[in-house]
Amino acid sequence: MAISLIFLAYFLLLQQPFFSTANLHTSSLFRPQLITQLNSLPNNSTPTTFFEVTKPIKLPKTKRCSHLILEHDFGFTYGKPPILANYTPPLNCPSQKFSKIVLEWQATCKGRQFDRIFGVWLSGVEILRSCTAEPTATGIFWTVKKDITRYYSLLMKNQTLAVYLGNIVDSTYTGVYHVKIFVHFYNELKLGNFDSGADLIIPISRNLKLNDGLWFEIENSTDAKSKEFKIPQNVYRAVLEVYVSFHENDESWYANPPNEYIKSNNLTIPGNGAFREVLVSLDDMIVGAVWPFTVIYTGGANPLFWRPISGIGSFDLPSYDIEITPLLGKILDGNGHEISFRVTNALNVWYVDANLHLWLDGRSTKTEGKLLKYSYSPLWFLLLSNFTGFDGSFITNASRSITLTGWVKSSYGTITTKSSQRLSYSSYMVMGNEGNLQIVDQIIDSNDTVYATTPSSSVHSLKSFKKYVFQWYTDNVDQGNESYASISNLTLGSDEKRVKDLEYRSSASSVKNLQKAQGYMLVKGQLVVKGIGSTQQVYKYKKDSLCYSRNISSSNYTILYDKVSNSCSKSTRSHFPLRGLSAISSW
Repeated sequence: MAISLIFLAYFLLLQQPFFSTANLHTSSLFRPQLITQLNSLPNNSTPTTFFEVTKPIKLPKTKRCSHLILEHDFGFTYGKPPILANYTPPLNCPSQKFSKIVLEWQATCKGRQFDRIFGVWLSGVEILRSCTAEPTATGIFWTVKKDITRYYSLLMKNQTLAVYLGNIVDSTYTGVYHVKIFVHFYNELKLGNFDSGADLIIPISRNLKLNDGLWFEIENSTDAKSKEFKIPQNVYRAVLEVYVSFHENDESWYANPPNEYIKSNNLTIPGNGAFREVLVSLDDMIVGAVWPFTVIYTGGANPLFWRPISGIGSFDLPSYDIEITPLLGKILDGNGHEISFRVTNALNVWYVDANLHLWLDGRSTKTEGKLLKYSYSPLWFLLLSNFTGFDGSFITNASRSITLTGWVKSSYGTITTKSSQRLSYSSYMVMGNEGNLQIVDQIIDSNDTVYATTPSSSVHSLKSFKKYVFQWYTDNVDQGNESYASISNLTLGSDEKRVKDLEYRSSASSVKNLQKAQGYMLVKGQLVVKGIGSTQQVYKYKKDSLCYSRNISSSNYTILYDKVSNSCSKSTRSHFPLRGLSAISSW
């Protein structure tokens, strides 16, 4: 019974009858998880194409200029330094002005291998965090395309490219990841008709010379990692972009039971409950929080769910923006300052780093600012436990808010900015069937707003609303002979809306992304000897008058249906050209 719990509590995902696959991890990148070796592989020798469902990147109708910046085979790379390459901006393109820049990761693998987390950095600035697909005997292929236009200023200078993908190859786990990385540049259609992002990006990451990637590794709830930085004295806007991923004992943190349950039943499984948050501090003052989306890697839950459709966010893990413009008055003094990270209730290990995006006043050598108001509410947290032996239920609720208000004076005038985060969390967990059954139903709400008031008293705003849904059901049944049958259902969803209001212009975008998966596996040791996994996904994107939707389903490598639409069902508002407001037009 207690042993069965080990296979349950480490799994993620949602409600309806699902099951969890033992995600027992012994290190941050290398885990003794389930490996599938089934007879239900594709019937031909053609490599299977794996993919994450997302909207296509909107590209200008101009000829692209492409560069291969790295080609490498990742085999014996675990615990080694990142692979380095020289990056130089394109010199042979028809124009040196670009409206879109896209990073493309291409990879193949054949044999047997775990999933691996990996990162791509330019001189310490992370531009992609991702998870590998798990290979098959006949081979797999997958590609990740990411719009990296926001890193424009970085991409126009010589940089050091760093890629870390820790992997071990031996007689059992034979898969080598063969990787190519391209950057595609698209010329602009009209000069000045695009936003090229921040003028300067400062990395808040580990030293490039260290092993195991450039992430800070946070190992427990008291662990804090920090980086000193200094900014130019003519900055008028600042945004901190935070990258987060969770591994080892906290890979399935949203399914971890409370410590009182573990202690009462004399268990040795990951605990600290099912709530986590990443706290960001500036000079020891908490200035932002990230309540992360529950990304499930390609070896997580039932690995058969993710063949060939990958989990939401697994191939392109989300980053999280925190507007810190109101704090510029504290760091425009030309001195060094410190950004630090810690994770509430953390177990080992969390990988966290960040990029500080800065906009510079080209008509001034010095700006000035002042923090007017700082409102920080301590975490409100409630845990209700009701259990007897291995069976019971746990209700967890939490909320937090952070508000910053400050002004910055530049050649654009004095602009007052108010940024706020309002976060709420709820989780209902059930353990039953003598600890062999686990149900998790979790919702995270995150509302971020930024208001900027110009000298003419016009108010311009950027609002972001996010809801993350995770539901998981799993039941494991002992089959004897050191084997068990696992039945699992999962629901994983993200609902995001972004509204941008500037003078004479309004724009709104939304993404609704929902996955449901059902699976069965017969597991012996750590080998899946028989099983089936089915996944259905509906993705809907809308921005003003542009729409994209995809409705797709798969079962054990086979696509059952795939319906794509580019039409909008309802009319959208018309938009008018933006006048002036150079200092906030990129918001």
